[in-house]
Amino acid sequence: MSFKDAQSEVDAWISQFEEGYFAPLPMLARLTEEVGELARVLMHEYGGKVPKPGEQRGDAGDEIADAMFVLICLANSLDIDLDQKFAAMMQKFRDRDATRWTPKS
Repeated sequence: MSFKDAQSEVDAWISQFEEGYFAPLPMLARLTEEVGELARVLMHEYGGKVPKPGEQRGDAGDEIADAMFVLICLANSLDIDLDQKFAAMMQKFRDRDATRWTPKS
């Protein structure tokens, strides 16, 4: 599993524009916006909120992908290797939560 290709593809896309990456705080605001859109989709699908008349339900996968794009932009702008960080995070969960949950038989 690798984020390297995704990080390279996003960087190639962003690098073709003079403006480049947004600063970290505007990217965080953008991420918050995307997560809000995901929340709206999930509320329409699983919560007690129904879409307004004429409003499309949206697609959770699209909103997750949008949030991932912003997260990859943020990682790239901060020179973060997501492969390294994700592997370390998974190891943390394996170590910390090895006996926390009930294993499937």
